[in-house]
Amino acid sequence: MTALHDLTALEQASAIRQGDLTSVELTDHYLTRMQELSERVGAFISTTAESAMAQARIADDMVRRSEDPSSLPLLHGVVCPIKDLNSVAEIPTTFGSKAFDVVLPFDDDVVDRLRAEGLVFTGKTNTPEFGLPCYTENEIAPPARTPWNLDLMAGGSSGGAAAAVATGLAPIAQGSDGGGSLRIPASACGLVAIKPTRGLVSNGPMPDGLGELAVQGPLARTVRDAAALLDAMVGPMPGSQVGGLTGQARESLVTAVSREPGVLRIGRYCTPVIADTQVHPDCLNAYESASRLLEELGHDVEDIDPPFGLDIVKKFETVWATTARSIPLTKSQQAVVMPLTLWLRERGDAVSGQELAGAVAAMRSAARAAIIATSAYDVILTPTLASPPLPIGAIRNDGDPSRDFEAQKAFTPFTATYNVTGQPAMSLPLFWNAEGLPIGVQLVGRLHEESTLLSLAGQLEQAKPWLGRKPELW
Repeated sequence: MTALHDLTALEQASAIRQGDLTSVELTDHYLTRMQELSERVGAFISTTAESAMAQARIADDMVRRSEDPSSLPLLHGVVCPIKDLNSVAEIPTTFGSKAFDVVLPFDDDVVDRLRAEGLVFTGKTNTPEFGLPCYTENEIAPPARTPWNLDLMAGGSSGGAAAAVATGLAPIAQGSDGGGSLRIPASACGLVAIKPTRGLVSNGPMPDGLGELAVQGPLARTVRDAAALLDAMVGPMPGSQVGGLTGQARESLVTAVSREPGVLRIGRYCTPVIADTQVHPDCLNAYESASRLLEELGHDVEDIDPPFGLDIVKKFETVWATTARSIPLTKSQQAVVMPLTLWLRERGDAVSGQELAGAVAAMRSAARAAIIATSAYDVILTPTLASPPLPIGAIRNDGDPSRDFEAQKAFTPFTATYNVTGQPAMSLPLFWNAEGLPIGVQLVGRLHEESTLLSLAGQLEQAKPWLGRKPELW
């Protein structure tokens, strides 16, 4: 018998609109699973059962009162947890840190959009302190684990969100990505993640961070679910100039998934960009297999040079450290933050205003050059990560945060490039290794060409479907 969590988010929403399922039933199902499994995979920092059930009752009432339930938003009544870096009005936010436990009176813009689309927030998902590392191991919740092997990490910083979706604790989840924080856990957990074009989804009401690296985006089990959630995130918001204008002009991304992509010119590279490191054979095998599949589907695939040299990495590190330093902390709060955070803040302290301005300018110049150099290609293919998911604690090094940071770079040498350029990028779970672990591949599109990226992703999913793969915890 099919369980509710076996259904995709779009299937669940269709059942709710047709009256075959209520949002209350669906929400209760996920809250029960969260109670049973969340701590085992480190998915949630907090559960919001009471407010979630209230949202679900409102969603069901709207279905009952609607003359045409089919006109309701595409994901109306479906569960979607929120990452604990984002504010949900009247719900505690910790930013993954012992230093914070605040209740803010407003929704972040992306949360406001999802609330307006009728989604139900069952909790705040686990994230590392301030979203800074690529693993999700903090001092306030269990570490986020991939359900494919509970000894291994789910990645970060959207690690809790990925663990939740991959374990069937939610059908979809909101996350964010400042250096790979959606794509990294998607690869580790066997999911689809979309980092949209910079500005497509509002980061408000707070101003964009230094270098404008971070974006909001979806995690899901299927390309269509991910596209539907991204559709729900996009829309005009006060003060969000780019996102609003782009949202009004663009094609529905769910529609794009079903569109034939045509013959695409695809450039590929597997040379690490932000670290001088070796790429694991499993990740190279996934990359080569993806290349062969693309050629079998009729696309033109050719090797290209990496978009940056290692010289730009120091500029990124300068911006990253200054971002950590810009987090407002009192002396008492600073006394309880983690060693990596302190180390990054100390690095940020040493950055002058002139140095920071130069780093941001250099990143923008490098981004422009990279976009121009690859403009002839419809899509770029790379590995998502340099390794399969690593053991819990393999990267974290409280005794030597500098080694911790270098190990993070070695694990994730492909993703941050496209936070610098602002281009849309996806991780797809096309492959599993001999140990049964998911290995993602990264697809990158031109600025504002999410529709091309998603039409190709939909074609790949149809050619080599992965939805039937489920971890034992499922």
